[in-house]
Amino acid sequence: MVSPFSDDDTNPEKEEEKFFTGIFDMVDWLGYKPYKVTHSSDYFHDLYNMAVHLIKKDLAYICHQKLEDIRGFNPPPSPYRNRPIAESLALFEDMKNGLFEEGEATLRMKITLEEGKQDPVAYRIKYVTHHRTGDEWCIYPTYDYTHCLCDSIEDITHSLCTKEFQARRSSYYWLCNSVDVYCPVQWEYGRLNVHYTVVSKRKIAKLIETEVVADWDDPRLFTLTALRRRGFPPEAINNFCARMGVTGAQVTVDPMMLEAVVREHLNVSAPRTMVVLDPLKVTILNLDKFQDVEIPDFPNEPEKGTHKINFSNTIYIERSDFKSALEKGYRRLAPGQVVGLRYAGYVINLVEAVMNNGEVTELKVNASVVSETEKPKAFIHWVSSPIEIEVRLYDRLFKHKNPEDPSEVPGGFLSDVNTDTLTVKKAMADKHIAKAKVYDRFQFERNGFFTVDRDNTAQNLVFNLTVGLKEDSGK
Repeated sequence: MVSPFSDDDTNPEKEEEKFFTGIFDMVDWLGYKPYKVTHSSDYFHDLYNMAVHLIKKDLAYICHQKLEDIRGFNPPPSPYRNRPIAESLALFEDMKNGLFEEGEATLRMKITLEEGKQDPVAYRIKYVTHHRTGDEWCIYPTYDYTHCLCDSIEDITHSLCTKEFQARRSSYYWLCNSVDVYCPVQWEYGRLNVHYTVVSKRKIAKLIETEVVADWDDPRLFTLTALRRRGFPPEAINNFCARMGVTGAQVTVDPMMLEAVVREHLNVSAPRTMVVLDPLKVTILNLDKFQDVEIPDFPNEPEKGTHKINFSNTIYIERSDFKSALEKGYRRLAPGQVVGLRYAGYVINLVEAVMNNGEVTELKVNASVVSETEKPKAFIHWVSSPIEIEVRLYDRLFKHKNPEDPSEVPGGFLSDVNTDTLTVKKAMADKHIAKAKVYDRFQFERNGFFTVDRDNTAQNLVFNLTVGLKEDSGK
């Protein structure tokens, strides 16, 4: 049996509960249901008794060195290492009963870890209310001490860890054997990293602290909460991981590989709609009757449903779909060149471009039915009687592939942050999109795939760019 969903809540700080809840939500979102949810705090009494057993075997002792003096590699040996067993037992009891100040005493194990750290701490004092056990305890076990023992208590057969825990495998086995309990097998696998981002909890926290990003679910990050908010479907993430497989080697991939799998999934699951990101008003002079236009949600699979748009004499098109002077190779609206309106069955030709302060503010056109004699070179999307929405466009957060690598970024990852990685636009959208709920996904025709953001309200509809329609060669 591999591990159930376990919370290593050995730190009583409230922040740890937030991370556990976040991880549990992501596991559920990805579609996995643990058969049981456990917490390290469920076993605090067992862990304490095992620590007493460790002291009685002269494999642990109470130390009064300051934490800053024992951190790092090859710290000086503790002068308290050989204190009598009975004395350590009594002092450990005093620690549990609150007779020491924080930092005044720790319980340390008599083992040298593979990375050179000697006698790691097993218990420390923290006068903080624990979110599950309240004020029952003022001493708390460390992760190094708790991890293997909780695995043992829960009869785990294989403890799966990322590759950096390989150096701690012997200490994992040492501790289980030292307290005379069943010892699971520790297996390590290579972590999957992504270029142009950071995955370290400490470094992401620094990005939040310095206000480079807003929070853990900022869509520019590659945390699971950020990917969900950006609109990545859980099925696409699972498919991507399945394709990558599990290996002992550390693998780093370009984000475009993940985006390609997301695009593949959304192409068959996200309904189409027409949204204009940079609107230019168009008045059709010769249109005197309004009509409903039926738009397929999936043009290649019309049986999946449709929605209706009222086509009027005032529409909006993308500003980039018009040029004041016809250029070679340009296929959209320009003086002397017509363009088709997708789904409407019309082509439009320019009558007048209204200018204000040197900028085109409105186009006046005539419309005619598409025919063999007036077949346009291109069809463009448009909106009519639209609603205004907020659209958030995101770019890569870092300039270099490996912002954590000092040889590539000597100034540190914070010096590699791109500026202007978030662009907010007011766009025009078809009215039917107003019914969308948080995390609903759409393909904005010719623009990309977008997802309803959690900031969405009835008064302000907010959409995040999930991924473009095709790979951005500029990246």
